[in-house]
Amino acid sequence: MRNIRRVLRIALFLIIGLFLHYVMPQQDIARVTSTEVIRTDFGGFQRLFYAQADTGQIDNVTRDLRLINTERKATYLFGLIRGNNETMVFRNEDTGWIYPPYFKFDSSDLQAEASATISTADAQWVVVTHYGWRVRWASIYPNAVAIRPAPSEDFRPFPWVNLVIFLFMIGGAVFVRAMWMQLRERTLDPLADKAGDRVDHVSADLSERKGRLSRWLGTWRKKN
Repeated sequence: MRNIRRVLRIALFLIIGLFLHYVMPQQDIARVTSTEVIRTDFGGFQRLFYAQADTGQIDNVTRDLRLINTERKATYLFGLIRGNNETMVFRNEDTGWIYPPYFKFDSSDLQAEASATISTADAQWVVVTHYGWRVRWASIYPNAVAIRPAPSEDFRPFPWVNLVIFLFMIGGAVFVRAMWMQLRERTLDPLADKAGDRVDHVSADLSERKGRLSRWLGTWRKKN
């Protein structure tokens, strides 16, 4: 039973970790090489990783998909280690009012900003804020949320938003745990004690009645 609990806890931890890694904002240092619009047919599994059509339009199974092609600085261990440059393709979709709550409604404007920064290897680098994963075998792309100029090629943006969100989540977890402990101390434990006392009282009463019955039967045996 203890091993089953451990497996369930590990599975829950992995699910929450993967979910947060997908929806939390990430920042890449990249340079835009080109932009394009492709016609895409969305499958059942693939559609889970896409947002929706532009706000005000009908979300069909087949629609145009904006892509931003870049060359980015590969990073590992949350940006602490940097590798060689690699290609990365971002999609550019509105998130609207759905989750994750980026409230993005300006995909067209973002596509224009990306096109304005198209450059050669000697041109400016930008900070691409995005969420999601790049899964090549399923044609899944991370969704670009914002683009801004980078001070230099070696610029390392600090994830202030992620830090605030994590601190808020930790504070919320501590608050919920404190509420649970208080509820348990004031309500659940007294109820459990009362239930235990009642069970003990019933058990004692049954034992006493059983003893009386045994003594009564004993008197009949003596007479016989």
